[in-house]
Amino acid sequence: MRRFARPKPLFILLSVIALIALIAIGQYLRLFERAWFNLHTLWQPLSSEAIGLDQYRVEIEARVIDGLDDDVSALTFDPVRKSLFTVTNKNAELIELSLDGRILRRIALIGFGDPEAVEFISADTYVITDERQQRLIKIHLEKDTTFLDAADAEQMTLGVHMSGNKGFEGLAYDSQGKRLFVAKERDPMLIYEVHGFPHFNPEKSYAVHVINNPKRDAGMFVRDLSSLQYDERSGHLLALSDESGLILELDVDGRPLSTMSLSKGRQGLQKTVPQAEGIAMDDDGALYLVSEPNLFYVFRKPARN
Repeated sequence: MRRFARPKPLFILLSVIALIALIAIGQYLRLFERAWFNLHTLWQPLSSEAIGLDQYRVEIEARVIDGLDDDVSALTFDPVRKSLFTVTNKNAELIELSLDGRILRRIALIGFGDPEAVEFISADTYVITDERQQRLIKIHLEKDTTFLDAADAEQMTLGVHMSGNKGFEGLAYDSQGKRLFVAKERDPMLIYEVHGFPHFNPEKSYAVHVINNPKRDAGMFVRDLSSLQYDERSGHLLALSDESGLILELDVDGRPLSTMSLSKGRQGLQKTVPQAEGIAMDDDGALYLVSEPNLFYVFRKPARN
């Protein structure tokens, strides 16, 4: 009778090392948490309050923003102007876009350092982040504004978890709760809630409170944060991850509810979104996305019969 050869010690050692490496990679990419969420959603019905990101389909894909050479970063919807705003950080500009991705106007940004995000607050009022210096800068925009100087603007610096170029990457605003959500890209990946900035009532004392939610942040199975969007109707927060190629919907308690993949073949995409940098949602629930260097996307839910 032929005896089975015993596995060689070297083979066993290499197998163990490979297994440990695979587990480490899975943890780094948050694959186990993501797989568990996907498995959980198979038997758990979608909440009636959820936005349902997986139901969105692409309507405009990878449209080049004509006339723009610099990389775009972040996106916000202005419900008053019915347009979008983004920023560029090399030759710093605030750029207004139409809802189909055409440039409407350009405003030079002076002294803003490394602008990485912009968020609509109220009519003519926005906040822009300076990523590296972790500044939040409140700006006022008129119809004839051609440039903005940070030296003339109200601003504050948080100065938390300073780590090179991994600073503030996204903004979202809750107009009812007067909360400004600020996303730190990674190392560590965090979402702060800033109360008291921007300051609206000069007759009241200036008080800023910064709150974080470690439980929510730990539950986000993405590798980084590129942009945020707050949905006033549901009270849910959307978090965009470029490295994970995913948009994640979080409920009021920070629990993941639904996801939207930015990979080829998902949501009707012909190609994977190369480097997603900003998302925004309009009054009708349409999702807008920009990707470096200058690509524009629109996603909508199919109309129900």
